[in-house]
Amino acid sequence: MEKIFAVIAAYNEHAHIIKVVEDAKKHVDEVVVVDDGSKDNTKELAKEAGATVLVHIVNLGKGAALKTGCDYALENGAGIIIAIDADAQHNPQDIPRFLGNLKGCEVVLSYRQYSEAMPKILKFGNHFINKTIKFLYGLEIKDSQCGYRAFTANAYKKLRWKASDYSIESEMIAKIGKYKLSYKEIPIETVYSDKYKGTTVLDGIKIVLNLLLWKLNSV
Repeated sequence: MEKIFAVIAAYNEHAHIIKVVEDAKKHVDEVVVVDDGSKDNTKELAKEAGATVLVHIVNLGKGAALKTGCDYALENGAGIIIAIDADAQHNPQDIPRFLGNLKGCEVVLSYRQYSEAMPKILKFGNHFINKTIKFLYGLEIKDSQCGYRAFTANAYKKLRWKASDYSIESEMIAKIGKYKLSYKEIPIETVYSDKYKGTTVLDGIKIVLNLLLWKLNSV
């Protein structure tokens, strides 16, 4: 039986981390929280909720934190890894849907069903990045910036990214294209508990530039 790990990168998420961990635990064998230099009590609350907690002494970025967690999962016998955000934008109750769709493919991506809840600047940025990915890599991705994803351990070995920041989602997609990994996309509910968190305009510019560089350097 394959071990299923949920990996959560967390930075100052004391308001949400207990519920996210407790809900995720219902569907996986182990929940790993990587506390990315939080200044609050995120790590203590995550431990209290039953997660395995890894700690970055300083904030290294989402990509670095998620890689630390996924590396740990791989080293500890993971067959499947679920990447889920710590801020309650992703509903852990969707995990069984990811697992069901992962049968027969290597990666399951998710896409947010657009609504008025999504800030307009994020809609525009996401659309532009999606078009850039199609142009450079030939992949039709509905929501390239949604970080709720599932992948097999073998796929992770190919997906393993270098990005330490929010470019991680796009680098993963570039590697799906490079290694021709099989993937599916599933819809998830759009939730914005804090609309000021996440990618900024500057992050979006960096992501597009990175997509170009990855293409030129073959990722």
